[in-house]
Amino acid sequence: MDRLEELRLFVAAVEAGSLAAAGRRLGHSPPAMTRMLAGLEERLGVRLLDRSTRHLAPTEAGRRLTEQARRLLADYAEAMAEAAGEGTAPRGRLRVAAPLVFGRLHVAPVVTAFLAAQPAVTAELLLSDQNADLLEEGVDVAVRIGQLGESGLVARRVGQVRRWLAASPAYLAARGTPQTPEDLVGHDTVVFHGRAFPPDWRFAAPDGQEATVRVTPRFAVNEARAAVAAAVAGHGILRALSYQMADELASGALVRLLPAWETPPLPVQLVFPSARLLPPRVRAFLDFAAPRFAALAVLRG
Repeated sequence: MDRLEELRLFVAAVEAGSLAAAGRRLGHSPPAMTRMLAGLEERLGVRLLDRSTRHLAPTEAGRRLTEQARRLLADYAEAMAEAAGEGTAPRGRLRVAAPLVFGRLHVAPVVTAFLAAQPAVTAELLLSDQNADLLEEGVDVAVRIGQLGESGLVARRVGQVRRWLAASPAYLAARGTPQTPEDLVGHDTVVFHGRAFPPDWRFAAPDGQEATVRVTPRFAVNEARAAVAAAVAGHGILRALSYQMADELASGALVRLLPAWETPPLPVQLVFPSARLLPPRVRAFLDFAAPRFAALAVLRG
């Protein structure tokens, strides 16, 4: 059996919840569908479907294969349509990943504007402060903040952000304004801890040296906006990325601290896999999104 057809049958079986139902829809007998699945599982060396007499469901390996197969089949159909002269307009499903706050505030509007301009494209936006594995999770484009640790990715830089220190005017009036990183030891701190905890706050001294302060947070939370709200309410000094508290700094709800001690800016990049040619929908999204992100004031560092 043709390998592409094999994947098409497998995806159809997962979607139908039944080998027999998928076979009827695509014109294959139940024995042929059973042989297809057995051959695929034997070749891969993993069980792909958990089967009962009435229903089947994909295993974890089966779910991963289903996602990748859907993307492969969509890319194949798009490539054939383009080669046959049926047009090069972007079409198909686009998956974009982004950090939670930045994605909600800035990526979602760009994605929906792209959809308005490209009626043949659908999109899924995945918001998380944990970096998605682009190949594992079938992500076409991700917004990454900071230096890239992964190899095999192509990056298009669209701006930069900084780590800023801030507190509310009421807190500073009651507790005093720190003048050096060492002064933080006597202050309450609010920590958006993400994956790193307990936190070390690193600073770049005006003379080029580095300073590190280990803080014991009065309040720690794993969601950036909750940390910003706590700082606005006067519960301590916050360190977060500049875009996460840009509105509060602009309104005066927070006051920026120790600007002379800030570490170098972090790059903001659009990243995508380099292992395959970019489908038109991905290339079109990159060309659409990059200048819009580059124009954002919060990405000027």
